[in-house]
Order: sequence, then C-alpha cells, then structure tokens
Amino acid sequence: MALEEYTRKRKFGATPEPRGARTKRGRGDALRFVVQLHHARARHYDFRLEVDGVLRSWAVPKGPSFRVGEKRLAVEVEDHPMSYGNFEGEIPEGNYGAGHVAIFDHGVWIPEQDAAESVERGKIDFELRGERLLGRWKLVRTSDKSRKPQWLLLKRDDEHAGDFEADDLLGAPRARKAAKGQGMPESASRGSSRATVPARKPAAPKKPEGISITDRAALIGEALALEGATRRSGASVPFAPMLASVASSPPRGEDWLHEWKWDGYRLTAVVAAGKVHIASRNGLAWHARLPHLAEALQSLGVDAALDGELVALDRNGHSNFNALQRILKSGITGDLSYVLFDLTALGPADLREVKLIDRKGLLQKLLLGCETHLGYSEHIVGHGEAVFEAATKQGLEGILCKQVASPYAAGRSQAWRKVKAVETREFVIVGYTRPKGSRTGLGALLLAEPQGKSWKYVGRVGSGLSDAHLEALPGKLRAASKGPGVELPAHVPLKTRDVHWVVPETVVEVAFRGWGKEGLLRQASFLRVREDREADDTLAVARAIPQPSSPDRIVYPDAGITKQQVFEYYLSVADRLLEEIGGRPLSILRCPDGIAGPHFFQKHAGPGFGDSVKRIQLREKDGGRGEYFHFDDIEGLMNLVQMNALEFHPWGSRVGALEHPDRLVFDLDPDAAIEWRDIRTAAVELRDRLRLAGLESWPKLSGGKGIHVVVPLDPVAKWPAVRAFSEAFAKAMATEQPDRFVATASKVRRRGRIFIDWLRNGRGATSISSWSLRAREGAPVAVPMTWESIARVRSPSRYTLRDAAGLEVSGLMEKLIARRQHLPTLD
Repeated sequence: MALEEYTRKRKFGATPEPRGARTKRGRGDALRFVVQLHHARARHYDFRLEVDGVLRSWAVPKGPSFRVGEKRLAVEVEDHPMSYGNFEGEIPEGNYGAGHVAIFDHGVWIPEQDAAESVERGKIDFELRGERLLGRWKLVRTSDKSRKPQWLLLKRDDEHAGDFEADDLLGAPRARKAAKGQGMPESASRGSSRATVPARKPAAPKKPEGISITDRAALIGEALALEGATRRSGASVPFAPMLASVASSPPRGEDWLHEWKWDGYRLTAVVAAGKVHIASRNGLAWHARLPHLAEALQSLGVDAALDGELVALDRNGHSNFNALQRILKSGITGDLSYVLFDLTALGPADLREVKLIDRKGLLQKLLLGCETHLGYSEHIVGHGEAVFEAATKQGLEGILCKQVASPYAAGRSQAWRKVKAVETREFVIVGYTRPKGSRTGLGALLLAEPQGKSWKYVGRVGSGLSDAHLEALPGKLRAASKGPGVELPAHVPLKTRDVHWVVPETVVEVAFRGWGKEGLLRQASFLRVREDREADDTLAVARAIPQPSSPDRIVYPDAGITKQQVFEYYLSVADRLLEEIGGRPLSILRCPDGIAGPHFFQKHAGPGFGDSVKRIQLREKDGGRGEYFHFDDIEGLMNLVQMNALEFHPWGSRVGALEHPDRLVFDLDPDAAIEWRDIRTAAVELRDRLRLAGLESWPKLSGGKGIHVVVPLDPVAKWPAVRAFSEAFAKAMATEQPDRFVATASKVRRRGRIFIDWLRNGRGATSISSWSLRAREGAPVAVPMTWESIARVRSPSRYTLRDAAGLEVSGLMEKLIARRQHLPTLD
C-alpha cells in the first residue's frame, strides 16, 4: 500500500497526525510494533507492525485475546508512517478517523520468517516483546473477498497465554518497560502510561454518617453474636449472587425494605488474607480492571464477602449507565464507585442465614469512614409505594424490594423483587417527520427494531426530545438514498412521502409503557442517543437469535415436534436455564437430523459457534490442553440451539472457580426391571442418608429413566475431595443394601438394582441441566422438583416440551437450590 492511501485520506492542516514518509531501517535494528486504542466512530485497537519502512496496519475491533486459538477479526487498513507509532491525541471531528488515540502497547516484534514475504503470503508467525503484549502470535489472512482484506489474529500457546484479553489490561500499568534499544523511541511513551480518553469526574458516593469503627475485633464479635451466624473456614473463592424476581408493584408492610435500583454492573467481592477478588455475576474476574476498588476493599482491614453494584455517579448521586460504559471502555476507571448493599461474611462469621436487616446494619458500620469509592446503599423499611413514587419522580429506573428477614441465597428469589418505573429499550432511527407549530428541526423520530436481517417499524417518539436534540439530530442523520428502510403498517396515519427517511445507523434509548394491540410502542418518551452503540450492534443481536434454519424439520418424529418448536421452547425457558448453566463449561448433544438420525456429544468448541459462545483453554486428563466452551447469555444459548444442540450438560463448577465444584450430583440409574415407585423410594433414602451427613438435597427428574439427587455446595473443596466423598458415599449405600444398589457402572452387576452413579462428580464430568430437553421420544425435559411434589409424579419423563415451561418453581425450592453447604470430611 505504501503511504499514498494514508496521505490521501488526511488533511494535515486540520489533524495533528504526522505526515511521515517511508523510513530506512538500520542494520541490526529491531522491528518495531505499536498497538493504539482508537475511540473513533467504532472503538477498536489499531495493530501495527513495522514492515519495509512503514507500519503495516490492522483494525482489531475487539482487541487481541490472550486465549490460545481464540480468533479476533483484524481488518487490514492503509499503511502508516513509522512516526505514527509515537502518536497520541485527539483527531478532530470532520477528519478521517475522528476520535481519541492512545498508545496501548509498543515494543519489538520478531517474525519467524521474512516479514514482507509473510505479509504477502497471508500468514505471519511472530513474537511480541512489548509491555502488555508478550509471547507468540499469528496473523492469518482469510479467503473473504471484502474490499478490505480480512485477517484473523490469534494467540499461540506459551507461558504468556491466559483467560483474558486486551480490555482486561486497561486501567492497569503496563507489565514492564521494553529493553533498552528495543522499544519505540522515548517520545512514544510521553504522557500517561495507560490508554486514556478524557473523562468527566463524577461525584464521590455519599457516605453514611456516624462514628468511625476502629475496633475491627469488636465488629467481628458483633457479627458472630447475630442470630443465624455460623463460623466459616474462609472466603477464598467468589460466590454466586442473590437475584431479584420481577414484580409489577412494591409489596406492602414493614416486612419489606426498599432501595434505589442502581444502574450499573453487579459485582461481588471477597477479601481474604489481604487479597481481593472482585467478580461479575457469572464469576469472571474484575479486580484487574478496578485496581482502585481492590485497594479500597483491602483497606477495610478485615476478611469479608460483599455484594454491590459498580456505578458511575453524577453530581446528584444518581447512577449513569452511559457514563459507566464510556469509562470502562476508556480504561480509566479510577472514578467509578462500588455501592454495597449486602455483607455475607465478616472475619470468621458466615452471615448468609442472618436476617438482611442485621447484615445491612453490620455493613453500614464496616463502611463508616472508609475509602471514598466505597458507598453504602441506604434503604427505607415499609412505605414501598411512596419510595417507588419518589424514584419515578426522580427519573430513576425503579426500586429493589427485599424482605427484612430474608437470608442470602444465591439465585433468583421472591424474597428480593425489582419494580421498574418504565420499560426502556434501544431502537434505531429510520426516519423523522416534519416539525409542526413552533417546533423546529424535526417532529418525531420513526423507530425500528431488528427483524431477521432487516428492520421492523415499532412506532414514533416525539416526547422527551430537548431543543438541543431537535436542532442537532437532523444534521446527524444521513438521508437514505434508497428510500424507506421499513414498511409502514396500513393503520399508521403517515404517508411514505411525508417522512424524511434516513440510514438506520443511529441508536436511541426510549422509555415506554408497553405495547399497543397493533404492536407499536405505547407512551414512548425519548431518553438519550446511545453514542456507545451502533445499529450494526443492534442488528447483530437480532442476527444472534435468528429464526431457525429449516424450521419445519421434524426433530421428534413420534410427537411431530419441529425445530421451530424446539427453538421457541428454549427461548421460553432461557432465563431459568441460564441461571443453572451460565458460565459453566458444557457438553452438548447435537441432533442435526432429529432424534431419529445420527447424534453426537461435543465438549470442545467447534467452528460456527459464534462470538456469543465463549471459548476457554482447559487442562485435559492427558496433560494437554483443549478448547472448551461456555456462554452466559441468550445469544449464546440460541446460537447452539440453531446448530441443533438438543441437550445441555454442564460441569459442576463455574469458569470463575473452575477447580471448586458447587454441587454434587447422584444419578439414580435403574435397571429396566426396576419400577418407578422403587426409584422414588431410593431417592428419598439417598436424601435421608445425606441428611445424616449434614447435607440437604433436591431431586431432579432427569427426563430419562431415573432421578438426579443434587447437593448444592459452597465452592470451597476441590475436585479430588468431592469425588472421594461421593464415591465413598455411594459405595457405603451399596455395601449396606447390595440387593438394591450398586456403585459400579457394570451392566451385569446392575441387573435388578439401581446404579448410584457418583462419577458425575469428577473434574470434567457433566450431568443434564434442569430445563434441558432430552433426545428421547416424547420430547421429555429435565426439571427440578421438591421432595413433596416428586411423590406425586408418575414418570421421570412426566414433563415435556409442551408443558415444562409452565412449571413454577416455588420460593422454597429456589432457596434449596441456592443453598451452600460445606462438604463433610471423610473419617
């Protein structure tokens, strides 16, 4: 490309970017590289390698990944001059690539073969010696015939690989300085040592008033004295958070307390032995991204397990989600706050069975006078309707209502409820009407949402648009050259010629009061332009949940159930299924031609899974490493359903605590001659025996031949201990009743007996998930039950695709599923 294209695209009198020219490399000089974080119209990383006196350049939208083999799209762009490797700053609006540029990393790169020849061949194997990017990498050109050549950037397997990516390193100092004589020129590192963008400093969180707590020992003594408190062995691993159910109105009475609903990211934090682990809802580590919060939590000076919300606060103390996203993308996170609303452990005290009101009282005392980035979430007992009304008047999203006496139980619960003031959603502008009366600029925005690969009209919004928006939006929106981007329904009182049609690329967030009978928005009110989102992102989400290919294909011939029905079933139970399997490595059973055709188990990531299915490198039994997969959102789930996944079998641990299982599963697998009532009786005996060991359990209909007895655990013990306990337990039952039970998988020894399958409890072993379909006649579903209800069930395949989604799980059952228990020690 040389530099002609670079020069053609830039107005050097209007941009601070260097003009530059091809440079000659001195004999013995190391080849240089630079990676810049570019906040242009679409945020991306610019990956640049010195080749023949210029920087060959690729735009990497998601940035480099350190996960071995994880492919990151790299779009080849014009060559840049070597002097561009020193550039940081703001490219003004109206110029090509307008936005902020910051150096993410720089250093030297070492190609395994000639650099220029490797680029032309389309395969570059190389080593990076930077401050953040280290080790062996690969760039491979694809066969895609796009206008700009498409490449894939991959990390190769070495000691620098890991389960993180470039974004995880933002906000942290670079790993080390480049060796003298091997890095970019000294001028390249002027200014900040991290990738930056300007950010307005929000107000610090409001601190609770009261005296400072200096005697931590006294506070721990108070914690241990609370009703329900027990002693614990430690808090060295993340814990699963308690989740709220949706409610239409606040509950009444003094049995409930009410908090603001913070608009941020849910995080849990564990402080243990001076170390801090901050984790997302699905167990992914965040402490590296938030070093100032890790330091603040460490300064508490006591081991603790806390729950709260990461927020960006405005001057009024309100959380601003847009600001939060901008700050996280910038990597400069030091102004973010952690608003805490629960305390599940303090020192040696396990507080999960303590009343919420007492846990919050202790939390408030712990936070008195502490570091300013830690805030306490205030509450009001009773008066739920008044609190909700106040939240609505202040323009807040809603409130959280919690039972005063509720214990802390991971998973969704009716003891915590969220009540939203209005529904909000993102839509794309496809047009606008002319202004009327005294209004200027525009009248109302026409909105659309994705439908397949195109757009569907959903209504208009005119309310909530400020004078500034009315003035600015017409100039921001590009006229559509091909006419209407959507079809207007016949009942809409608009004519196509009366609309200014625009390119569907601007995303806005709108509040509304539900949908009218014609399928259009009711009482819509404009909230904001989503500068951080693009229409392609919105459409991509819709494409991630497409209508299934071959929707009429028969999956269950005996029941006449189609792929479309399977697809709709998984959509209907997605929230419940994700609660159980989100963030867990998986095996899936795929049935490309339905259950009557060939089907196969798959535990390694495969082609076509898409970005919503996440990949992770795990140690195999033979000592090697394999690429496994997991997901934590509906896009990932439906992507696999689209690829004919019928059964979902998760691990007994989550990605954030992979070596610490959080449940035991005993699969009662009967001989064909065993009757159902005998299987139910055996399950109850197993429950009673577990109770003698101090463990509560719950039953799951497997959708196959038997019952799974599930024991929730604290993720503290490691796999070898869990496997040893489950083996000893199963063998003890088989020894005591050899005519009824067997603890080995032998088909011969199982005749007339029930195999207590304890092998589900080893590292890498899986078991069928609740709400998963089974590849068996009748389309049965594995469902969780209570011990009382299972006595009334006449078959392990009682619930099917046709009625499982309507099965309600009681609050008692939710609490039991979420219970955490320590594994007994073996004598």
